[in-house]
Amino acid sequence: MKVLLIVNPLASSVTGRTRAVIQKALSADHRLEVAVTNHRGHATRIAQNAAKDGIDIVVVLGGDGTLNEVANGLVDSETALAAIPGGSTNVFARTLGIPDDPIEATGVLLDSLEAGSTHRIGLGSVNQRYFLFHAGIGFDAAVVEQVEKKGGLLKRFAGHPLFVIAAIGTWLRYYDKKRPAFRISTRKMGDEEIGDLETTGVEGLFSVCLNTDPYTYLGTRKISLAPHANLDTPLAVVTFKNLTLKKLLPVILGALGMGKTTTSSSRIVDLRSDLTEAQAIAYKAVPLQVDGDFLGNFDEFSFKYKAECLDVVMPIKPNDFQNS
Repeated sequence: MKVLLIVNPLASSVTGRTRAVIQKALSADHRLEVAVTNHRGHATRIAQNAAKDGIDIVVVLGGDGTLNEVANGLVDSETALAAIPGGSTNVFARTLGIPDDPIEATGVLLDSLEAGSTHRIGLGSVNQRYFLFHAGIGFDAAVVEQVEKKGGLLKRFAGHPLFVIAAIGTWLRYYDKKRPAFRISTRKMGDEEIGDLETTGVEGLFSVCLNTDPYTYLGTRKISLAPHANLDTPLAVVTFKNLTLKKLLPVILGALGMGKTTTSSSRIVDLRSDLTEAQAIAYKAVPLQVDGDFLGNFDEFSFKYKAECLDVVMPIKPNDFQNS
């Protein structure tokens, strides 16, 4: 089997020793090539070329951002994507049930390759950029923006604490929690057209479009916003209509599995599922993040669902922590 290993050397869990062990393991039974990314967007171009060259599997040793870039390069191809966790959170890999340790994950990957365990999943897109697990407009994108402003090395070594600090700082200082930032409307599977923004849309301060659940992880605990979302169904959109601490705290506890679920807080949160399309118009430019990477500030957002467009290598026996 022809395998390409794409390595992000700046990912938090990627070391020279780890990379050497993984390369040796993959090359034992496969024709292995290795490519190292050196700038943003590089992985997408590498993946596109790999698909054109008939590579069977593209293995990513990196975080969710690198996985996202590779997925964008492999959409609608016959080349499969495989994940070896190398980032700080590794949401997509953990959602699949892949061990968080990169060496252990490599062993799981080798078993999957031997068994031919792949599955063709659907993807979401926003403004023509595909995402594996979610895209956010508003608050969470503002948090990601603050983290990226701190610089790559700090993000690499500080990990989760940096995101928590950035979230608190953004909530306290950088984000307007009183006035709606946008209005969003949606189209469910089976509907002929998207709902009218004025009549069926909802105003929000923060919205997440999810291709699967959980939204992310806080340590070993998953944060679940749309429990029924998965990689085989259309999108879910969760829109927060209130960001005051008093109103938000019960929602946060529910997302952490410590209270009522998101759907129980309809006055605070609007949850819509089985969506093939969504459109948001901002009252002024608001930030956008895709799979945890900040993309910039935009006035309009067009979300779409594309079914069965990416082959993904799946673990034969998913790790139990995905349900923890």
